[in-house]
Amino acid sequence: MFSHLRIHTEFSIVDGTCRIDDLVQGAKNDGQTALAITDVNNLFATVKFYTACRKAGIKPVIGCEIALKGLNDGMDLPKIILLAKNQQGYLNLCRVLTLLWTQSAESSQAAVGWDAIESHREGLILLCGGLHGPIGQAIRSGNLQKAQEWAQTFSKAFQDHFYLEVQRAGRVEDELHNATVLAWASQWQWPVVATHPVQFMGAEDHEAHEARVCIASGDILGNPKRPKRFTRMQYFLSRSEMAERFADIPSALANSVEIAKRCNLTLTLGKPQLPDFPTPVVDGKPLSTETFFRQQAQEGLETRLVSLYPDVSERDRQRPVYSQRLAFEIDTILNMGFPGYFLIVSDFINWAKSHGCPVGPGRGSGAGSLVAYALRITDLDPLQYNLLFERFLNPERVSMPDFDIDFCQTHRDRVIDYVKNRYGKEAVSQIVTFGTMAARAAIRDVGRTLDMSYTFCDGLSKLIPNKPGQVMTIAMAMNQEPELAQRYEREDEVRQLLDLAQKVEGLTRNVGMHAGGVLIAPGQLTDFCPLYQQPGSPAAVSQFDKDDVESIGLVKFDFLGLATLTILEEAKRLIQRRYPTHADFQYESIPLDDKETFELFSNGKTEAVFQFESRGMQAMLRDAKPSRLEDLIVLNALFRPGPMSLIPTFVARKHGREPVVYPHPLAEPILSETYGIMVYQEQVMQIAQVLAGYSLGGADLLRRAMGKKKPEEMALHRSLFREGAAKNQIDTQKADSIFDLMEEFAGYGFNKSHAAAYSLLAYHTAWIKVHFPAEFFSANMSVEMDDTDKLKVLLDDAISMGLSFENPNINLGVHAFTPIHANSIRYGLGAIKGTGQSAIEAICQAREKDGPFKSLFDFCARVDRNRLNKRAVEALIKAGAFDSLEPNRHALLKAVPLAFDYAQSLEQNAMQSGLFDSDGDTHGSISQEPTLAQVTPWRAREKLTHEKSAIGFHLTGHLFDEVASEIRNFIRRPLEALVEQKEAQWLAGIVRGFRSIPTAKGRLNVLEIDDATATQEVTVEESLFHRFKALLVEDELVVILARAQVDRRTGQWRISLVEALNLPQARCHFGKYLKITLSQPSPTLPQFLRSPMKDALAVQRELNLPKLNLHLHLTTARGEAQFVLGDSAKVYPSDEWLTSLATQVPYSQSYIVYE
Repeated sequence: MFSHLRIHTEFSIVDGTCRIDDLVQGAKNDGQTALAITDVNNLFATVKFYTACRKAGIKPVIGCEIALKGLNDGMDLPKIILLAKNQQGYLNLCRVLTLLWTQSAESSQAAVGWDAIESHREGLILLCGGLHGPIGQAIRSGNLQKAQEWAQTFSKAFQDHFYLEVQRAGRVEDELHNATVLAWASQWQWPVVATHPVQFMGAEDHEAHEARVCIASGDILGNPKRPKRFTRMQYFLSRSEMAERFADIPSALANSVEIAKRCNLTLTLGKPQLPDFPTPVVDGKPLSTETFFRQQAQEGLETRLVSLYPDVSERDRQRPVYSQRLAFEIDTILNMGFPGYFLIVSDFINWAKSHGCPVGPGRGSGAGSLVAYALRITDLDPLQYNLLFERFLNPERVSMPDFDIDFCQTHRDRVIDYVKNRYGKEAVSQIVTFGTMAARAAIRDVGRTLDMSYTFCDGLSKLIPNKPGQVMTIAMAMNQEPELAQRYEREDEVRQLLDLAQKVEGLTRNVGMHAGGVLIAPGQLTDFCPLYQQPGSPAAVSQFDKDDVESIGLVKFDFLGLATLTILEEAKRLIQRRYPTHADFQYESIPLDDKETFELFSNGKTEAVFQFESRGMQAMLRDAKPSRLEDLIVLNALFRPGPMSLIPTFVARKHGREPVVYPHPLAEPILSETYGIMVYQEQVMQIAQVLAGYSLGGADLLRRAMGKKKPEEMALHRSLFREGAAKNQIDTQKADSIFDLMEEFAGYGFNKSHAAAYSLLAYHTAWIKVHFPAEFFSANMSVEMDDTDKLKVLLDDAISMGLSFENPNINLGVHAFTPIHANSIRYGLGAIKGTGQSAIEAICQAREKDGPFKSLFDFCARVDRNRLNKRAVEALIKAGAFDSLEPNRHALLKAVPLAFDYAQSLEQNAMQSGLFDSDGDTHGSISQEPTLAQVTPWRAREKLTHEKSAIGFHLTGHLFDEVASEIRNFIRRPLEALVEQKEAQWLAGIVRGFRSIPTAKGRLNVLEIDDATATQEVTVEESLFHRFKALLVEDELVVILARAQVDRRTGQWRISLVEALNLPQARCHFGKYLKITLSQPSPTLPQFLRSPMKDALAVQRELNLPKLNLHLHLTTARGEAQFVLGDSAKVYPSDEWLTSLATQVPYSQSYIVYE
């Protein structure tokens, strides 16, 4: 008999490729009754392993390999194995691991001192660590005395819970170690246990394991100097293999089973461990949580009713409905035992609201709770929008409530800090996350370990389709991407890389922190799980991920960061600052029936409007023309795979083009707001309630069963539905028809509470865009200033709405975008690449102190150069921020080194002036500003290219401007004046971008062109893409022949490419000839043809390209003459050739004649 007690899973991170399910299945197949995992310095996999073992009928043993510090100087950190014998041992192991990570936060290696282990030894079993333990390291170094001292120390501390390990894993040192410890075991009566250091499941997985080790260490597999710490024998051995290997030491095998028998840890899973909420003290006693909860909910509802119904009589009329609903919810929450949860959430949300931390109106099914609305957890009246409490908390199925709360990104950490201070830092932490090696990452990482070029690996990885919301494996990709499959069959390197990458694909690769998950424990967190703190991180996180912390009963609160709230808060601040009459502006006061706001939605002008900014959404809005908030809620819910097909029906019914049909007259009150279409999960529940007599709790169970599609459950519910429907005189056939319809919709029905809350937020965003556009775009662009692609989209949208932008200006600008007037914005200096907030603050401080800057030299002399480097100044120049001082950006850029030298000279002179007297002449010579070099200003294209490098796009001009006059000779219609016609038509523009989208029919290639009047998207077939790929280059002009039609549903252009030309090719296609005019003084015509022109034409003869006829026009004192040269003198009129000709023949002028 044998039990494995030393296994590294994939959660050891730095090594180990054993996946939990494979490991447990392997043990089950071998008939093993117990199994331990001992990952390096962590319990990351504990709950997953424990659950899988219990399900397989295997006893889980929880342990860890722990690194010790301060023992063997000059060697690798020695490691020992600790196994949890019982609950106390588990708690002590959690505490040791927490100390290990929190005390090593500033160290490059995580380890813990022996004193910490000794003081937490109760309930733990210690294995000596084998070759890599302190005993094994001392034996290998020949220091047997030191080894024996450590053995004595371990034995004294752990007594009969200490075991010496013997291993036979194919390492040369194994037998020396074994012989030594066996002799001591006999001498000192110390028990010996046979262990096997398992790193991977099968012998064939050794190379994949080594690749994983190299990925973690950054090494190359083929490097002969690479430390090789693992052997091919470290796979998951069967009991028989271990029995054969240790046939001479049967007691060591028996001890492995004995240790497993001694370990009897039971984890409590699924039982909520709710923290206590501190209630106020009344008459010397704290109020009970239940009493305080009821009191707060009732008082909160009254406050809400005053706001909802200012008229007292109307308020009194409405109060009974609200009070009845509130009483039902309070009783349900109390019966489930969750009042403390609601109070905790209410507490930190109300703290956030009262301390300038914007909070979203609600998220998820929690918005359906009136208690949540009364406690100000949510800001949407659930009765007004017919939202159901039972969708959030079902009284017939007890489950933990789960509020997801959106906070402003900027202030979220403040709320988390408040929670830590309120409940104690030892009881609060964020949650660990595990990054895995996805298909693309696995290919790149494995390729690097195989020493393959980055270009090769990156190109191969990009053949993996990237489909949002779908996990794409390498195997799936080879089925979907023909090129990948073909290369796998043809190229040995590709086959080697993909085969190895598939073995590590999906393994845990790194450890991170959940962006918003926060735990609050009823006491110390280490009573439930250990903590982990990454080196250099200021805060610890749980060692269990979000699913596992919920399994052990800890309450998780999701503090989600939502950029929209940050944008809305910044917009509000700007409105309050610029408009004294709006000093008390609040979003809650915005009318929800604003005509102009719904016009914005109806016109699809929803760029940067929360939830409605995608192209598909915009097209849907133009078709649907929403006129009320309820319409937005429906559209928000429908715009997803599945129900999206119902959008045309909804639109047709809304606008009277199609009759509204209900599955039964009793369903009309439920489905009237969605024109007879089941859109929401809540509607499925209500139909079950009204038509078949279900309680709403029972209807929620029905909804869940329909979603899971379990046949036995569905059969039971169908029978119940028939019985209930019969009581409403609905026959079996009709009942089944309605049930089938409900089942279909339940599969993709949306949570109305979530859609309602987010649609309200979307409405707020749109309202600001309509009524305060400068503030709206300033806030958006300030938040998105690090994303130049998003900035460009916002800039174009703002300009389309009539806004103008003041260029970056060092004498006026600040870090953020700033509204100047109702329709103008000053560009934020922080959006210029290479600057940074510290540099911009230094500029503003210098300007506030001594006034506007007068020159580049004055600027460099006054701004703190410790915060502003040359690169930042160069970026500001390229962006045009110095244009108000000197428009020649070329001259300014050349002068940057000189300006820094000048500033340094002034600084040194100022430092010396306190020590030495300097005469006025010397001072004057140093303080005299140098002059700018006389250099030619950049041409428009060069200027815009530099501008794009600093800003990310062209701000002060357009690349099309330089060629517009020539293009309009043969393409007279700009993109904004596009007309629909049967024949293909010629268009021209600058390539703005190109993207390739995988579809079921292959790749869809989309080209974006812009001619300064409009931007249009052009689809390019795969064959045409490969043909014209060299012409479709960003920021280059392309002339295309395309078919253009208007999409009758969306009103958008659908343009498809037929032909593409660059400018020289277009000149040849449309031009009649190239005319070169020669004027006096000039050589004779024969001289001209023999010398400069001959050289220029010689270059042309080498070009196998379309060419243009050449005409020479000669002007002399005696008159004018025109010569038509023959075919041998035809030219390819590229800009480079024309520029070269002008340089060689300065007395000539050339241009294309088109008509």
